[in-house]
Amino acid sequence: MTRDVGATDRTGASSGASKGGFSEWKDRFTDRARRAGIGEAAFDRAFLDVRPNEEVVRLDSRQPEFTLFPGEYLDALATPERAERGRKLGRKLRPVLAAIERRFGVEADVLLSIWGIESSFGAETGSFNVVAALATLAWRGRRRQFAEEQLLKALEIIEQGELPPSRMRGSWAGAMGHVQFIPSSFLEYAVDFDCDGRRDIWNPESPADALASAANYLSGHGWQRGRPWGVEVLLPEAFDYLNADLQVRKPAGAWLGLGVAPATVRELPEHCETSVFLPAGCRGPAFLVTCNFRAILAYNRALNYALAVGHLADRISGRGGIRAAWPRNARALAGTEVSELQQRLIEQGFDAGAVDGLEGPDTRAAVRAYQASLGLTPDGFASPALLERLR
Repeated sequence: MTRDVGATDRTGASSGASKGGFSEWKDRFTDRARRAGIGEAAFDRAFLDVRPNEEVVRLDSRQPEFTLFPGEYLDALATPERAERGRKLGRKLRPVLAAIERRFGVEADVLLSIWGIESSFGAETGSFNVVAALATLAWRGRRRQFAEEQLLKALEIIEQGELPPSRMRGSWAGAMGHVQFIPSSFLEYAVDFDCDGRRDIWNPESPADALASAANYLSGHGWQRGRPWGVEVLLPEAFDYLNADLQVRKPAGAWLGLGVAPATVRELPEHCETSVFLPAGCRGPAFLVTCNFRAILAYNRALNYALAVGHLADRISGRGGIRAAWPRNARALAGTEVSELQQRLIEQGFDAGAVDGLEGPDTRAAVRAYQASLGLTPDGFASPALLERLR
């Protein structure tokens, strides 16, 4: 989905419920909605029978993008069955996908990958009442300010008559339709591609508006037609792992000069700023990622998600899979362990950002600095063994 939930370390995360009960929060939010221009009629329609949803609270605490090891996450989402389904739908929708690519410059395999991962090609668009879900998150979620802002956007969609509240169904996090747009993304990037007078990203009969909207989103975030999202590479023994950081960008030729080589016959992207990405640290696969990887990260800022979209797109298009093996017996840190890691890093003088249980760029930079201080390979990977050292 086009979600920022749990995106980085500095996201305004907070724990526990707002002061007071749900009705007190609703009273405060009602005033804010009025000031934002939401009419009483639209507000009342949207909040009819809305109550807090405890399932939303539970799901908010365990996002798989941030709790699964990368190899496990890819195994779960970029399956051979999903790739085959994507190829079949690609053939069926070829004229629509070709027209979308001509207009927005985003390739069909990437759009099919996002569609497959976000909603299993429209089969799982979500059954939560979006207003209720966002209201619950605004009252008790980890990122209450963000949820409240999205709730205002959802009310704006209703106010504008885009759709009635009864049709505003989606995920527990408020993402909607075939490609799981959050309300702000819908307002800014959804398009009426089939020209029927509606921006219908929910349409069970046709995903045209949804796929075009996703393409519009990626295009608006720097997607460049004809470039790969990334290429698997081999790193030399003497590679300086301080350079394995998404903030370090070099032309592919510069990486070649440092001994980085493609792992397959696929050529490295030319005339493009690229970064070395190590999803599982120095013991796992390595990739040289482009601006298109960063565009996918804008869609969902979880690194696992962006890797899965790129990998599934490759499989849909017929390109080979990842060659290097994932580390055996490895696991990702649980959210509570990440919080402990962040707290312990901060106590030892390494700025890990907010203690929020999410591994964002600040946490990875702090891990890298801590590793370097111990003479370890500074790959930025937070492993259980690293947490034991901090303890």
